[in-house]
Amino acid sequence: MPQAPEYRYLDPAALVRLKNLSLAARLVVEGLFAGHHRSPHRGFSIEFAEHRQYTPGIDPRHIDWRVLGRRDKLYVKQYEEETSLRCYLLVDTSASMGYRCSAPLTKLEYACFLAASLAYLMALQHDAVGLITYDAAVRQRIPARQGPDHLRAVLRRLEAVTPSGTTSTSATFHELAERLARRALVIVLSDLFDEPQPLLSALKHFRHKKHEVLVFQTLDPAELTFPFDDVTRIEDLETGREITSDPRAFRQAYLEALGAFLAEVQQGCRQAQIDHQIVRTSEPVGDFLGRYLARRQRLRV
Repeated sequence: MPQAPEYRYLDPAALVRLKNLSLAARLVVEGLFAGHHRSPHRGFSIEFAEHRQYTPGIDPRHIDWRVLGRRDKLYVKQYEEETSLRCYLLVDTSASMGYRCSAPLTKLEYACFLAASLAYLMALQHDAVGLITYDAAVRQRIPARQGPDHLRAVLRRLEAVTPSGTTSTSATFHELAERLARRALVIVLSDLFDEPQPLLSALKHFRHKKHEVLVFQTLDPAELTFPFDDVTRIEDLETGREITSDPRAFRQAYLEALGAFLAEVQQGCRQAQIDHQIVRTSEPVGDFLGRYLARRQRLRV
């Protein structure tokens, strides 16, 4: 396992907060129950579970002959299949993710810290993690695998990302939902700046394909409060389009539109059983992730 100082986006303080926490699926994901890396389906593989009486049609190779000698009846062994969790980190690298006002990190930098911490945590759990970066289309894709060498590849790729281009989150997610063949835990790290209904439709596409979805909507505090009293010109980071307006009127309209957008996204995610979290880039990564994972574990108990 690599040491934290080797990688820009691995914060030792954050890793200390996470050392006694875990990330597991809440829903059934490819034979995986929440909190148990174990298949709920009975089979004949890996870990012994219990005996049950033999009935015609069962492969006689699974008969426990020692039990036959003790009980004078035929019993077969049942097993539970051990299965590792697969997780895909979807990191939005569009130009809007490069925004920073007074927070110490841009939204993309914060998302990369989150992604690196989650990848490290998955590696500690011996689970498989993959990385997908996107803007208007998928830019980089690392398949979900296990092992220290694979983790290093994910961390190096995160260090190379830069914000650029426009975003087409809904179209990209529809494409990915069709391409991710095996069920997984899909974690989205994005500001989600897209039309809400197409966005929700795309997120629900993942759920339709039986993936569990976790959304970290990463926002700068200034985007949530609009603390600017003298702004007369606003520029779109992705398109370069500029808007000129009275600052007070613009602030009121902006906050109303943002509130309606966030409410619609939150409601849509809740209805689709998608875990949606608003993440403020002013909060230390370890504090946010530690609190979130602790709460998630309590809900599984």
